[in-house]
Amino acid sequence: MQNATLVFDLDGTLVDTAPDLVAATNHALADLDLPPIPAETLRHAIGFGARRMIVEGLKQTGLTLPDAELDRLLALFLDYYEPNIARESRPFEGAVEVLERLKGEGARLAICTNKRLALAERLLRELRIDGLFAAIAGRDSFPVYKPHPDHLTGAVRMAGGDVRNAVMVGDTSIDIAAARAAVVPVIGCTFGYSDAPMDTLAPDAIITGYGELEPAVRALLANFSAGAAARAAKPQI
Repeated sequence: MQNATLVFDLDGTLVDTAPDLVAATNHALADLDLPPIPAETLRHAIGFGARRMIVEGLKQTGLTLPDAELDRLLALFLDYYEPNIARESRPFEGAVEVLERLKGEGARLAICTNKRLALAERLLRELRIDGLFAAIAGRDSFPVYKPHPDHLTGAVRMAGGDVRNAVMVGDTSIDIAAARAAVVPVIGCTFGYSDAPMDTLAPDAIITGYGELEPAVRALLANFSAGAAARAAKPQI
């Protein structure tokens, strides 16, 4: 694992943030005297950001609103979410132990999330796991964000790693698309917030829990390195 760079999405991949994100969504919608939206009906929208969660919540109540009103609700969402960001959010079972072990073996760990950088940093800090990561790349860290490949490759560079020896771990089609575009092998998590079954997104490997992460990473790094070596050895015509 020495010198490998492992890049993790945050919401739905590393941390189960759904309880606090849903609470923030319902806080914003309550300003319109709307009833709370059940968490299970909003989970699939989490990967697309807070605004999408608000829109989805409104859709479930039969409402559509102009952009200016959505902006106002988004501000309410953020005002509530930031101070309550880790009230119920927790790392997925086994995640911290596995990441500590991988880091101890020499892997560089990084975050590549479409969450705003300040929020991502605050969440990791309040969960006391920020020290695990060599780099945190948020939605606003670069001019582009996932699924653009430069968000992922930028996170690898920030961590001091090499894209040719990196693996992405994510839970949605956005993560898979970013990794594919960056030519980085990708592991899909079935326990996250995907709006489609993970097997239909065709990642290079699928895990159902963090106990399966290490062998999946080792296999992908070995296969990817072997493929790269074979391509380099192939005669040019």
